Amino acid sequence: MAHKFTISAAASDQFKFAFEYNSEKIFWSEAYKQKASAKSAIESLKNNAPGAITVDLSSDETGTGYRFEIVQSKDAQHFVRFVASNGETMVRTETYASKASAKNAIQSLQTNGPSANVED
Repeated sequence: MAHKFTISAAASDQFKFAFEYNSEKIFWSEAYKQKASAKSAIESLKNNAPGAITVDLSSDETGTGYRFEIVQSKDAQHFVRFVASNGETMVRTETYASKASAKNAIQSLQTNGPSANVED
């Protein structure tokens, strides 16, 4: 199976999307009021994720612009969020026991996101 973006219904007549591989969600979005907004966010990810920097907040790194942020959770695990240049979080991952798994999620979106199909 290939990587893909899947748009689905969310609560209150809104829409959300996920970046998936073999039906496993790697990244997922917040809810959007319109499907067109979700599609626009996916296009932004496809265009901006490949060249985005990675900032490890658990190591006190900082960054601006489009970026992946590795965040340490309260239980010392890590998750990733992709942040737009305006500071808004676009998507995030589950929490991983290892930082290496968080980095693998970033690599997957950077490498496979631009060519991934969009299903809705």
